Amino acid sequence: MGLHSLMAYTFIAITLSSTSRVQSIGINWGTTASHPLPPSKVVELLKLNKITKVKLFDSNPQVLESLTGSNIGVTVGIPNSMLHTLNSSIKAAESWIHDNLTRYLSDRTRIEYIAVGDEPFLQSYGSQFYPFVVGAAISIEAALIRAKLANKVKVVIPCSFDAFQSESGLPSKGHFRSDINKTMISVLKFLTKTQSPFFVNISPFLSYYQNKNISLDFALFKPTAHPRNDSHRSYKNSLELSYDTLITALTVAGFPQMDIVISQIGWPTDGAPNATVSNAEVFTKGLLDHFRSKKGTPLRPRATPIEIYLYTLFDEDQRSITAGNFERHWGLFTFDGQAKYQVDFDQGAKRLVNAQSVDYLASKWCVVNNNLNISNATAHATEACISADCTALSPGSSCFNLSWPGNVSYAFNSYYQQHDQRADSCDFGGLGMITTVDPSVGNCRFNVELKASFSVSFHGSNFHHHLVSFVLTILVLQRL
Repeated sequence: MGLHSLMAYTFIAITLSSTSRVQSIGINWGTTASHPLPPSKVVELLKLNKITKVKLFDSNPQVLESLTGSNIGVTVGIPNSMLHTLNSSIKAAESWIHDNLTRYLSDRTRIEYIAVGDEPFLQSYGSQFYPFVVGAAISIEAALIRAKLANKVKVVIPCSFDAFQSESGLPSKGHFRSDINKTMISVLKFLTKTQSPFFVNISPFLSYYQNKNISLDFALFKPTAHPRNDSHRSYKNSLELSYDTLITALTVAGFPQMDIVISQIGWPTDGAPNATVSNAEVFTKGLLDHFRSKKGTPLRPRATPIEIYLYTLFDEDQRSITAGNFERHWGLFTFDGQAKYQVDFDQGAKRLVNAQSVDYLASKWCVVNNNLNISNATAHATEACISADCTALSPGSSCFNLSWPGNVSYAFNSYYQQHDQRADSCDFGGLGMITTVDPSVGNCRFNVELKASFSVSFHGSNFHHHLVSFVLTILVLQRL
Protein backbone atom coordinates (compact mmCIF):
# COMPACT_ATOMS: atom_id res chain seq x y z
CA MET A 1 0.00 0.00 0.00
CA GLY A 2 2.60 2.82 0.11
CA LEU A 3 1.74 6.35 1.18
CA HIS A 4 -1.50 5.49 -0.37
CA SER A 5 -2.13 2.43 1.30
CA LEU A 6 -2.59 4.18 3.94
CA MET A 7 -3.59 5.57 2.42
CA ALA A 8 -3.50 0.22 0.97
CA TYR A 9 -8.99 -4.12 2.77
CA THR A 10 -14.76 -3.90 4.23
CA PHE A 11 -17.27 -2.45 1.92
CA ILE A 12 -20.55 -0.62 2.18
CA ALA A 13 -22.27 -1.04 -1.13
CA ILE A 14 -24.89 1.58 -1.69
CA THR A 15 -26.98 1.13 -4.79
CA LEU A 16 -28.01 4.50 -6.18
CA SER A 17 -31.47 5.24 -7.46
CA SER A 18 -33.41 8.44 -7.75
CA THR A 19 -35.34 7.69 -4.59
CA SER A 20 -33.34 5.39 -2.30
CA ARG A 21 -29.96 4.04 -1.27
CA VAL A 22 -29.47 0.56 0.16
CA GLN A 23 -26.38 0.14 2.31
CA SER A 24 -24.44 -3.12 2.61
CA ILE A 25 -20.94 -4.00 3.77
CA GLY A 26 -17.97 -5.48 1.93
CA ILE A 27 -14.19 -5.42 2.29
CA ASN A 28 -10.77 -4.94 0.71
CA TRP A 29 -8.99 -8.29 0.61
CA GLY A 30 -5.22 -8.11 0.29
CA THR A 31 -2.84 -11.07 0.17
CA THR A 32 0.57 -9.49 0.80
CA ALA A 33 1.32 -11.87 3.65
CA SER A 34 3.90 -14.60 4.20
CA HIS A 35 1.29 -17.10 5.42
CA PRO A 36 -2.19 -15.95 4.32
CA LEU A 37 -5.37 -17.83 5.16
CA PRO A 38 -6.38 -20.20 2.34
CA PRO A 39 -8.78 -18.43 -0.05
CA SER A 40 -11.51 -20.99 0.67
CA LYS A 41 -11.30 -20.10 4.39
CA VAL A 42 -11.50 -16.41 3.56
CA VAL A 43 -14.63 -16.86 1.45
CA GLU A 44 -16.15 -18.89 4.27
CA LEU A 45 -15.32 -16.02 6.65
CA LEU A 46 -16.93 -13.49 4.30
CA LYS A 47 -20.09 -15.57 4.13
CA LEU A 48 -20.23 -16.09 7.90
CA ASN A 49 -20.12 -12.31 8.35
CA LYS A 50 -22.59 -11.64 5.50
CA ILE A 51 -20.04 -9.56 3.60
CA THR A 52 -21.31 -9.35 0.04
CA LYS A 53 -18.59 -7.31 -1.71
CA VAL A 54 -14.81 -7.64 -1.90
CA LYS A 55 -12.17 -5.53 -3.57
CA LEU A 56 -8.97 -7.29 -4.63
CA PHE A 57 -5.62 -5.72 -5.50
CA ASP A 58 -4.81 -8.23 -8.21
CA SER A 59 -6.39 -11.19 -10.01
CA ASN A 60 -4.88 -14.17 -8.19
CA PRO A 61 -6.45 -17.25 -9.83
CA GLN A 62 -6.81 -19.17 -6.55
CA VAL A 63 -8.63 -16.24 -5.00
CA LEU A 64 -10.98 -15.83 -7.96
CA GLU A 65 -11.65 -19.56 -8.10
CA SER A 66 -12.55 -19.55 -4.40
CA LEU A 67 -15.17 -16.86 -5.09
CA THR A 68 -16.89 -18.95 -7.77
CA GLY A 69 -20.55 -19.44 -6.96
CA SER A 70 -20.31 -17.35 -3.78
CA ASN A 71 -22.54 -14.54 -5.10
CA ILE A 72 -20.03 -12.07 -3.66
CA GLY A 73 -19.49 -8.97 -5.80
CA VAL A 74 -15.82 -8.66 -6.79
CA THR A 75 -13.51 -5.85 -7.86
CA VAL A 76 -10.34 -7.23 -9.46
CA GLY A 77 -7.16 -5.17 -9.65
CA ILE A 78 -4.55 -4.56 -12.32
CA PRO A 79 -1.16 -3.80 -10.73
CA ASN A 80 0.70 -0.59 -11.56
CA SER A 81 3.48 -2.62 -13.17
CA MET A 82 1.14 -3.55 -16.05
CA LEU A 83 -0.07 -0.04 -16.91
CA HIS A 84 2.68 0.79 -19.40
CA THR A 85 2.07 -2.39 -21.40
CA LEU A 86 -1.71 -2.03 -21.39
CA ASN A 87 -1.43 1.63 -22.39
CA SER A 88 0.31 0.66 -25.63
CA SER A 89 -1.35 -2.66 -26.48
CA ILE A 90 -5.00 -3.58 -26.86
CA LYS A 91 -3.83 -7.14 -27.55
CA ALA A 92 -2.29 -7.23 -24.05
CA ALA A 93 -5.62 -5.97 -22.67
CA GLU A 94 -7.54 -8.65 -24.56
CA SER A 95 -5.18 -11.28 -23.20
CA TRP A 96 -5.64 -9.96 -19.64
CA ILE A 97 -9.45 -9.99 -19.99
CA HIS A 98 -9.37 -13.54 -21.31
CA ASP A 99 -7.06 -14.83 -18.58
CA ASN A 100 -8.49 -12.95 -15.62
CA LEU A 101 -12.14 -12.32 -16.39
CA THR A 102 -13.82 -14.40 -19.07
CA ARG A 103 -13.39 -17.85 -17.58
CA TYR A 104 -14.33 -16.74 -14.08
CA LEU A 105 -17.46 -14.93 -15.23
CA SER A 106 -18.56 -18.08 -17.03
CA ASP A 107 -17.97 -19.98 -13.76
CA ARG A 108 -20.43 -17.73 -11.90
CA THR A 109 -17.93 -15.36 -10.28
CA ARG A 110 -19.61 -11.95 -9.87
CA ILE A 111 -16.92 -9.57 -11.12
CA GLU A 112 -18.33 -6.04 -11.07
CA TYR A 113 -15.33 -3.72 -11.43
CA ILE A 114 -11.82 -3.77 -12.86
CA ALA A 115 -9.57 -1.36 -10.94
CA VAL A 116 -6.84 -0.13 -13.29
CA GLY A 117 -3.77 0.46 -11.12
CA ASP A 118 -3.35 0.60 -7.36
CA GLU A 119 -3.35 4.31 -6.49
CA PRO A 120 -1.23 5.22 -9.54
CA PHE A 121 -1.53 8.94 -8.64
CA LEU A 122 0.29 8.61 -5.32
CA GLN A 123 2.58 11.58 -4.97
CA SER A 124 5.41 9.35 -3.76
CA TYR A 125 5.31 7.49 -7.11
CA GLY A 126 5.97 10.66 -9.08
CA SER A 127 5.23 10.16 -12.79
CA GLN A 128 6.08 6.46 -12.68
CA PHE A 129 2.53 5.25 -13.38
CA TYR A 130 -0.12 7.92 -13.88
CA PRO A 131 0.81 8.92 -17.48
CA PHE A 132 -0.25 5.43 -18.61
CA VAL A 133 -3.41 4.94 -16.59
CA VAL A 134 -5.97 6.45 -18.98
CA GLY A 135 -4.54 4.61 -21.99
CA ALA A 136 -4.57 1.36 -20.00
CA ALA A 137 -8.19 1.94 -18.98
CA ILE A 138 -9.18 2.65 -22.60
CA SER A 139 -7.48 -0.58 -23.72
CA ILE A 140 -9.26 -2.61 -21.04
CA GLU A 141 -12.60 -1.03 -21.94
CA ALA A 142 -12.02 -1.86 -25.63
CA ALA A 143 -11.19 -5.44 -24.69
CA LEU A 144 -14.37 -5.67 -22.62
CA ILE A 145 -16.43 -4.41 -25.56
CA ARG A 146 -14.88 -7.00 -27.89
CA ALA A 147 -15.58 -9.72 -25.33
CA LYS A 148 -19.19 -8.43 -25.00
CA LEU A 149 -18.66 -7.82 -21.27
CA ALA A 150 -18.78 -4.03 -21.10
CA ASN A 151 -22.39 -4.08 -19.92
CA LYS A 152 -21.46 -6.36 -17.00
CA VAL A 153 -18.13 -4.99 -15.75
CA LYS A 154 -17.13 -1.36 -15.15
CA VAL A 155 -13.56 -0.04 -15.50
CA VAL A 156 -12.44 2.24 -12.65
CA ILE A 157 -9.21 4.01 -11.65
CA PRO A 158 -8.40 4.19 -7.91
CA CYS A 159 -7.41 7.70 -6.85
CA SER A 160 -5.05 8.17 -3.89
CA PHE A 161 -5.95 10.37 -0.93
CA ASP A 162 -3.17 12.82 -1.83
CA ALA A 163 -4.35 13.39 -5.42
CA PHE A 164 -6.60 16.23 -4.24
CA GLN A 165 -5.73 18.91 -1.72
CA SER A 166 -6.48 22.29 -0.23
CA GLU A 167 -3.65 24.57 0.84
CA SER A 168 -5.92 26.27 3.38
CA GLY A 169 -7.25 22.93 4.64
CA LEU A 170 -10.78 24.06 3.77
CA PRO A 171 -13.02 22.14 1.33
CA SER A 172 -14.01 25.30 -0.57
CA LYS A 173 -10.41 25.58 -1.81
CA GLY A 174 -10.14 21.96 -2.94
CA HIS A 175 -8.45 21.02 -6.23
CA PHE A 176 -6.53 18.19 -7.84
CA ARG A 177 -2.73 18.34 -7.64
CA SER A 178 -1.33 20.52 -10.40
CA ASP A 179 1.00 17.80 -11.73
CA ILE A 180 -1.89 15.39 -12.36
CA ASN A 181 -4.74 17.80 -13.10
CA LYS A 182 -4.67 17.28 -16.87
CA THR A 183 -4.59 13.49 -16.50
CA MET A 184 -7.34 13.59 -13.87
CA ILE A 185 -9.64 15.46 -16.26
CA SER A 186 -8.99 12.73 -18.85
CA VAL A 187 -9.84 10.13 -16.19
CA LEU A 188 -13.11 11.90 -15.40
CA LYS A 189 -14.03 12.15 -19.09
CA PHE A 190 -13.39 8.41 -19.48
CA LEU A 191 -15.50 7.57 -16.41
CA THR A 192 -18.33 9.81 -17.62
CA LYS A 193 -18.31 8.21 -21.06
CA THR A 194 -18.38 4.68 -19.60
CA GLN A 195 -20.83 5.64 -16.82
CA SER A 196 -18.39 4.40 -14.19
CA PRO A 197 -17.98 5.84 -10.68
CA PHE A 198 -14.96 7.68 -9.32
CA PHE A 199 -12.97 5.40 -6.98
CA VAL A 200 -11.16 7.33 -4.26
CA ASN A 201 -9.20 6.40 -1.15
CA ILE A 202 -9.83 8.60 1.88
CA SER A 203 -7.65 8.26 4.96
CA PRO A 204 -8.62 10.16 8.12
CA PHE A 205 -5.76 8.33 9.85
CA LEU A 206 -3.17 9.65 7.38
CA SER A 207 -4.69 13.12 7.55
CA TYR A 208 -4.23 13.01 11.31
CA TYR A 209 -0.82 11.34 11.13
CA GLN A 210 0.60 13.90 8.70
CA ASN A 211 -1.28 17.05 9.71
CA LYS A 212 -0.86 18.69 13.10
CA ASN A 213 -4.01 20.75 12.46
CA ILE A 214 -6.20 17.61 12.58
CA SER A 215 -7.06 16.43 16.09
CA LEU A 216 -7.50 12.78 17.05
CA ASP A 217 -11.10 13.41 18.14
CA PHE A 218 -11.85 15.06 14.78
CA ALA A 219 -10.45 12.04 12.93
CA LEU A 220 -12.37 9.56 15.12
CA PHE A 221 -15.85 11.10 14.67
CA LYS A 222 -15.99 12.03 18.36
CA PRO A 223 -18.78 14.50 19.24
CA THR A 224 -16.32 16.37 21.46
CA ALA A 225 -14.19 17.34 18.44
CA HIS A 226 -13.92 21.03 17.66
CA PRO A 227 -15.66 21.60 14.28
CA ARG A 228 -13.90 23.21 11.32
CA ASN A 229 -15.82 26.07 9.73
CA ASP A 230 -15.63 26.92 6.05
CA SER A 231 -17.70 30.03 5.43
CA HIS A 232 -21.23 29.05 6.53
CA ARG A 233 -20.48 25.33 6.42
CA SER A 234 -19.43 23.41 9.52
CA TYR A 235 -17.42 20.17 9.42
CA LYS A 236 -17.63 17.81 12.37
CA ASN A 237 -15.08 15.16 11.32
CA SER A 238 -12.15 14.47 9.04
CA LEU A 239 -14.17 12.34 6.62
CA GLU A 240 -16.59 15.18 5.84
CA LEU A 241 -13.66 17.55 5.35
CA SER A 242 -11.83 15.24 2.92
CA TYR A 243 -14.99 14.25 1.06
CA ASP A 244 -16.08 17.80 0.39
CA THR A 245 -12.54 18.78 -0.61
CA LEU A 246 -12.88 16.10 -3.29
CA ILE A 247 -16.34 17.38 -4.27
CA THR A 248 -14.86 20.84 -4.82
CA ALA A 249 -11.97 19.39 -6.83
CA LEU A 250 -14.43 17.50 -9.04
CA THR A 251 -16.53 20.65 -9.46
CA VAL A 252 -13.52 22.78 -10.40
CA ALA A 253 -12.55 20.10 -12.95
CA GLY A 254 -16.04 20.30 -14.45
CA PHE A 255 -17.62 17.11 -13.06
CA PRO A 256 -19.75 18.19 -10.08
CA GLN A 257 -22.23 15.29 -10.26
CA MET A 258 -19.72 12.43 -10.49
CA ASP A 259 -20.77 9.33 -8.52
CA ILE A 260 -18.19 8.45 -5.87
CA VAL A 261 -17.00 5.16 -4.41
CA ILE A 262 -14.74 5.34 -1.35
CA SER A 263 -12.53 2.43 -2.27
CA GLN A 264 -10.37 2.45 0.89
CA ILE A 265 -11.05 3.82 4.35
CA GLY A 266 -10.06 2.48 7.74
CA TRP A 267 -7.89 2.83 10.84
CA PRO A 268 -4.79 0.75 11.69
CA THR A 269 -4.44 -1.08 15.01
CA ASP A 270 -0.66 -1.19 15.52
CA GLY A 271 2.65 0.17 14.26
CA ALA A 272 2.30 3.80 15.40
CA PRO A 273 1.06 5.88 18.34
CA ASN A 274 -2.77 6.04 18.29
CA ALA A 275 -2.89 3.14 15.83
CA THR A 276 -4.70 1.01 18.39
CA VAL A 277 -7.54 -1.50 18.48
CA SER A 278 -9.65 0.83 20.65
CA ASN A 279 -9.24 3.78 18.26
CA ALA A 280 -9.97 1.56 15.25
CA GLU A 281 -13.17 0.41 16.92
CA VAL A 282 -14.25 3.98 17.66
CA PHE A 283 -13.43 5.04 14.10
CA THR A 284 -15.25 2.16 12.41
CA LYS A 285 -18.35 2.58 14.55
CA GLY A 286 -18.32 6.32 13.91
CA LEU A 287 -17.95 5.74 10.18
CA LEU A 288 -20.86 3.31 10.04
CA ASP A 289 -23.05 5.56 12.18
CA HIS A 290 -22.26 8.47 9.88
CA PHE A 291 -23.44 6.59 6.81
CA ARG A 292 -26.45 5.07 8.50
CA SER A 293 -27.59 8.59 9.29
CA LYS A 294 -27.70 9.33 5.51
CA LYS A 295 -27.05 12.99 6.29
CA GLY A 296 -24.27 13.21 3.73
CA THR A 297 -21.87 16.15 3.90
CA PRO A 298 -22.36 19.94 3.75
CA LEU A 299 -21.72 19.98 -0.02
CA ARG A 300 -23.75 16.81 -0.66
CA PRO A 301 -26.44 16.72 2.02
CA ARG A 302 -28.51 13.52 2.16
CA ALA A 303 -26.21 11.98 -0.44
CA THR A 304 -23.68 9.28 0.40
CA PRO A 305 -21.03 7.53 -1.72
CA ILE A 306 -22.52 4.79 -3.87
CA GLU A 307 -20.11 2.30 -2.24
CA ILE A 308 -17.52 2.25 0.54
CA TYR A 309 -14.76 -0.31 1.10
CA LEU A 310 -13.23 -0.48 4.54
CA TYR A 311 -9.51 -1.10 4.56
CA THR A 312 -8.80 -3.96 5.18
CA LEU A 313 -9.77 -7.58 5.88
CA PHE A 314 -6.50 -8.90 7.41
CA ASP A 315 -3.14 -7.72 8.68
CA GLU A 316 -0.45 -8.36 6.05
CA ASP A 317 3.09 -8.91 7.30
CA GLN A 318 4.79 -8.36 3.92
CA ARG A 319 3.17 -5.08 2.92
CA SER A 320 5.53 -2.21 2.17
CA ILE A 321 6.16 0.05 5.17
CA THR A 322 7.29 3.03 3.11
CA ALA A 323 4.44 5.11 4.54
CA GLY A 324 4.84 3.78 8.06
CA ASN A 325 4.95 0.62 10.16
CA PHE A 326 1.16 0.77 10.56
CA GLU A 327 0.80 -0.37 6.94
CA ARG A 328 0.84 -4.00 8.08
CA HIS A 329 -1.92 -3.56 10.66
CA TRP A 330 -5.08 -2.32 8.92
CA GLY A 331 -7.02 -5.56 9.37
CA LEU A 332 -10.48 -5.78 10.83
CA PHE A 333 -9.27 -9.33 11.53
CA THR A 334 -5.83 -10.54 12.61
CA PHE A 335 -3.70 -12.44 10.09
CA ASP A 336 -5.39 -15.68 11.19
CA GLY A 337 -8.96 -14.41 10.87
CA GLN A 338 -9.78 -13.47 14.47
CA ALA A 339 -11.87 -10.32 14.92
CA LYS A 340 -9.92 -7.56 16.67
CA TYR A 341 -13.06 -5.80 17.89
CA GLN A 342 -16.80 -6.01 17.50
CA VAL A 343 -18.72 -3.89 15.04
CA ASP A 344 -22.44 -3.85 14.39
CA PHE A 345 -22.69 -3.79 10.61
CA ASP A 346 -26.47 -3.73 10.86
CA GLN A 347 -26.92 -6.99 9.01
CA GLY A 348 -28.76 -8.90 11.68
CA ALA A 349 -25.67 -9.88 13.67
CA LYS A 350 -24.12 -7.87 16.49
CA ARG A 351 -20.82 -9.75 16.52
CA LEU A 352 -18.24 -10.65 13.93
CA VAL A 353 -17.59 -14.36 13.41
CA ASN A 354 -14.00 -15.60 13.48
CA ALA A 355 -12.42 -17.84 10.85
CA GLN A 356 -13.21 -21.47 11.57
CA SER A 357 -10.83 -24.49 11.81
CA VAL A 358 -7.67 -22.47 11.21
CA ASP A 359 -4.64 -24.66 10.47
CA TYR A 360 -1.61 -23.44 12.44
CA LEU A 361 1.97 -24.60 12.60
CA ALA A 362 2.95 -26.39 15.83
CA SER A 363 2.68 -24.47 19.14
CA LYS A 364 6.36 -23.64 19.23
CA TRP A 365 8.26 -20.37 19.53
CA CYS A 366 11.86 -19.27 19.11
CA VAL A 367 13.28 -17.18 21.96
CA VAL A 368 16.71 -16.04 23.11
CA ASN A 369 18.59 -18.46 25.37
CA ASN A 370 19.18 -16.45 28.53
CA ASN A 371 21.69 -19.00 29.81
CA LEU A 372 24.22 -17.88 27.21
CA ASN A 373 26.19 -14.70 26.70
CA ILE A 374 23.72 -12.63 24.69
CA SER A 375 25.65 -9.38 24.51
CA ASN A 376 25.71 -9.54 20.71
CA ALA A 377 22.02 -10.47 20.36
CA THR A 378 21.14 -7.06 18.87
CA ALA A 379 23.02 -7.80 15.66
CA HIS A 380 21.18 -11.09 15.21
CA ALA A 381 17.82 -9.46 15.96
CA THR A 382 18.53 -6.72 13.42
CA GLU A 383 19.36 -9.33 10.81
CA ALA A 384 16.16 -11.25 11.62
CA CYS A 385 13.98 -8.16 11.19
CA ILE A 386 15.34 -7.40 7.72
CA SER A 387 13.02 -10.10 6.33
CA ALA A 388 10.67 -10.80 9.25
CA ASP A 389 7.96 -8.47 10.52
CA CYS A 390 9.07 -6.49 13.59
CA THR A 391 6.71 -3.52 13.18
CA ALA A 392 5.01 -4.26 16.52
CA LEU A 393 8.29 -3.28 18.23
CA SER A 394 8.23 0.28 16.89
CA PRO A 395 7.54 3.24 19.21
CA GLY A 396 3.92 3.39 20.37
CA SER A 397 3.18 -0.14 19.17
CA SER A 398 1.89 -3.21 21.01
CA CYS A 399 5.32 -4.71 21.76
CA PHE A 400 7.30 -1.48 22.22
CA ASN A 401 7.47 -1.88 26.00
CA LEU A 402 9.03 -5.34 25.93
CA SER A 403 12.11 -5.28 28.13
CA TRP A 404 15.47 -6.57 26.90
CA PRO A 405 15.91 -9.36 25.88
CA GLY A 406 12.17 -9.95 25.36
CA ASN A 407 12.27 -7.82 22.22
CA VAL A 408 15.17 -9.90 20.93
CA SER A 409 12.99 -12.98 21.41
CA TYR A 410 10.18 -11.26 19.48
CA ALA A 411 12.51 -10.67 16.53
CA PHE A 412 13.82 -14.23 16.67
CA ASN A 413 10.31 -15.69 16.78
CA SER A 414 9.06 -13.55 13.92
CA TYR A 415 11.87 -14.85 11.72
CA TYR A 416 11.35 -18.44 12.92
CA GLN A 417 7.62 -18.41 12.14
CA GLN A 418 8.12 -16.78 8.75
CA HIS A 419 10.46 -19.64 7.86
CA ASP A 420 7.90 -22.32 8.78
CA GLN A 421 9.51 -23.15 12.13
CA ARG A 422 12.55 -24.78 10.55
CA ALA A 423 15.04 -25.69 13.28
CA ASP A 424 17.88 -23.88 11.52
CA SER A 425 15.84 -20.65 11.48
CA CYS A 426 16.14 -20.50 15.29
CA ASP A 427 19.91 -20.62 15.39
CA PHE A 428 21.11 -16.99 15.49
CA GLY A 429 24.68 -17.92 16.22
CA GLY A 430 23.58 -20.40 18.86
CA LEU A 431 21.55 -17.80 20.79
CA GLY A 432 18.12 -19.07 19.75
CA MET A 433 16.13 -21.67 21.65
CA ILE A 434 12.86 -23.40 20.69
CA THR A 435 10.22 -23.49 23.42
CA THR A 436 6.64 -24.75 23.82
CA VAL A 437 5.86 -22.06 26.41
CA ASP A 438 4.04 -19.09 24.87
CA PRO A 439 6.24 -15.99 25.49
CA SER A 440 3.43 -13.50 24.73
CA VAL A 441 3.16 -10.65 27.26
CA GLY A 442 0.02 -8.55 27.74
CA ASN A 443 -1.09 -7.12 24.40
CA CYS A 444 2.16 -8.23 22.74
CA ARG A 445 1.39 -11.41 20.85
CA PHE A 446 4.14 -13.79 19.78
CA ASN A 447 2.49 -15.33 16.74
CA VAL A 448 2.41 -18.92 15.62
CA GLU A 449 2.06 -18.79 11.85
CA LEU A 450 -0.45 -20.53 9.63
CA LYS A 451 0.46 -23.46 7.47
CA ALA A 452 1.22 -21.94 4.08
CA SER A 453 -1.34 -22.97 1.50
CA PHE A 454 -0.99 -20.71 -1.50
CA SER A 455 1.55 -18.37 -2.99
CA VAL A 456 1.38 -14.61 -3.28
CA SER A 457 3.57 -11.99 -4.89
CA PHE A 458 4.93 -9.22 -2.69
CA HIS A 459 4.57 -5.64 -3.89
CA GLY A 460 6.70 -2.57 -3.31
CA SER A 461 9.93 -1.93 -5.19
CA ASN A 462 11.55 -0.19 -2.21
CA PHE A 463 10.39 -2.80 0.29
CA HIS A 464 13.81 -4.16 1.26
CA HIS A 465 15.47 -0.75 1.55
CA HIS A 466 12.78 0.72 3.78
CA LEU A 467 12.59 -2.36 5.97
CA VAL A 468 16.33 -2.29 6.57
CA SER A 469 16.12 1.40 7.49
CA PHE A 470 13.24 0.67 9.84
CA VAL A 471 15.07 -2.18 11.56
CA LEU A 472 18.21 -0.13 12.09
CA THR A 473 16.09 2.66 13.58
CA ILE A 474 14.16 0.65 16.13
CA LEU A 475 16.92 -1.71 17.14
CA VAL A 476 19.30 1.11 17.97
CA LEU A 477 16.86 2.29 20.63
CA GLN A 478 18.74 0.10 23.13
CA ARG A 479 15.56 -1.66 23.97
CA LEU A 480 17.48 -4.58 22.52
